[in-house]
Amino acid sequence: MTNRDLAFIRTQHPFDHLTDSEMAEVARTVTSVSLEAGTSILVQGGQISNCLHVVGEGEVNLVRDGVVVKILEAGECFGFPSIISQQPPAFHAVTQEQSLVHCIPSEVFLQLLDNVKFAEYFLKDLGERLQRVTSRDVTSIGGELTAALDDLDIQPLISVAPDATVGQAAQAMRASRDDVALVIGDPPGIITDHDFQVKVLAEGLGPDTPVSQVMTQPVHTLPVDALVHTALLFMLEQKIHHLPVTRDGEIVGIISATDLLRHQTRNPLYLMRQLENLDSAAALTGYASDVASMVARLFHGGLKVAQIGRILASINDALIRRLLKLAEDELGPPPCPYAWLVFGSEGRMEQALLTDQDNALAYFEETPEAQAYFPRLAQHVVDNLIRAGFPPCPGGYMATSWCHPLDWWRRTMQSWVDTPTGENLMVSAIFFDFRAVAGALAVDDLHDLITSAAANQLFMTSLAAAALNFRAPMGLFRRIRSNDGRVDIKTGGVAPLVSMARVYGLKARSQAKSTRERFEAAIAAGLLAPDKGRDAIATYRYLLQLRLGRQLATMQAGGPPDNQLQLKDLSSLEHRQLKDAFSAIRELQSTTAQHFQVQALG
Repeated sequence: MTNRDLAFIRTQHPFDHLTDSEMAEVARTVTSVSLEAGTSILVQGGQISNCLHVVGEGEVNLVRDGVVVKILEAGECFGFPSIISQQPPAFHAVTQEQSLVHCIPSEVFLQLLDNVKFAEYFLKDLGERLQRVTSRDVTSIGGELTAALDDLDIQPLISVAPDATVGQAAQAMRASRDDVALVIGDPPGIITDHDFQVKVLAEGLGPDTPVSQVMTQPVHTLPVDALVHTALLFMLEQKIHHLPVTRDGEIVGIISATDLLRHQTRNPLYLMRQLENLDSAAALTGYASDVASMVARLFHGGLKVAQIGRILASINDALIRRLLKLAEDELGPPPCPYAWLVFGSEGRMEQALLTDQDNALAYFEETPEAQAYFPRLAQHVVDNLIRAGFPPCPGGYMATSWCHPLDWWRRTMQSWVDTPTGENLMVSAIFFDFRAVAGALAVDDLHDLITSAAANQLFMTSLAAAALNFRAPMGLFRRIRSNDGRVDIKTGGVAPLVSMARVYGLKARSQAKSTRERFEAAIAAGLLAPDKGRDAIATYRYLLQLRLGRQLATMQAGGPPDNQLQLKDLSSLEHRQLKDAFSAIRELQSTTAQHFQVQALG
């Protein structure tokens, strides 16, 4: 074996996890052989493999029962299942063209399995391997996000009795130079300087007002061993700025918004505070830039894309609520209750960067006043979302076009289910991911209507067939199909999984919106085998992370983010992981075709 061949093996995953001494043992025992096309290496049902084979050059076909099921390229391994199980090979391995194959003796390979990181590639299934990929090491940039709350400087408790007055609480807070106090009680409450402004002074109350009249009770708490990013997301979703923390069930201190990510100028709580104080849409010109900086920091700080999506959804929801408030201040109060709806990745809380708008507006009843008011309200908000950096939806799925009374929404959504035409399936796939993010109108019956669609077999079969129109870019024998060396990771990877999860979620009669929760609901309902469901979840996480990482790198280089992956830019490990991910999607598509009795994919 040449030094070049050894260097090649060393750079391939999982050999890059071997220590110097382990790699030296490989170098001492490995043999390399150049084989002509059509050379048989392993025989299905034949002798147990006596070595781990690594393809150095060329290609090797894996054939089962006379059918080629997989083509192995440079850097890929075979023969290890036979070694580990001590069973005859399940495949016939034969060179497709002249190839160079490196052979590591089985006894050496078994010794190398003592290296845990090396072994997991051979011993763990796809879902577990991709799970490890998405559990990245935390960098120093933003690494504090993964610290425990107990590692922070938690403010000591300032407490007052429930019969104390607002004046007494203010004096205690001034003496301690704090802006929050705990109100002792069962359950305990909390009072802040913000409460003094909006609940006391603004309401014309005096210093003798009991704190029990203006405090928040009960309070939201987290244990001290919760992670910073957990507290961050919790405070965003609960819309609070002070968080009591507990040890063994007892409140021991309070974390404020300024305590979290104190030294960052572009963090989620900072953006949330800016939105709460927004008094003009003209101040939104830097919103997209601030969001991109925040997402980059969270991503490089070790947060998973799903966590980033929930954080960004909370912030975007706050933006929408503020824009609606500004619009109402200009237009006057609405003539009846309404709900602002969001769809797509924003509806699923899976958006990691600002993308096209997908929104609509539902209001209580059709009246002349409503017909005059709500289109103007929708136009105000849509225009200001564009100003904030949300491009208009090319398909027109925005509240400026989709602004209707609740009865209209009921009838129309029911018609999509009753008559599953191509157009109705496309629209329902978009709108069925909706969330109501603002307004006083209850839309529970729309959620119930969607859930009941599971009983319509024609609709479910048609929706499953439509989901399978998104094809994973895999050709014969697990080769990635590309367009001039590029792969669209959204249409080829993300969209198929989102679409199948939607179908399985509906079949399970779940009202879950996120892709992960829909797959989990399908597993719980027995619609998906646990291993296939876990592989789907891990694959989805992996693709989202791969895409966001590439998008952030493109933005840092000054380019616009997109969904295209250049295969030449991928490492050999990333190429193999992408191939595994696309293969898992194709397998799930075949399973879905069988389950919903639609035409199987070719």
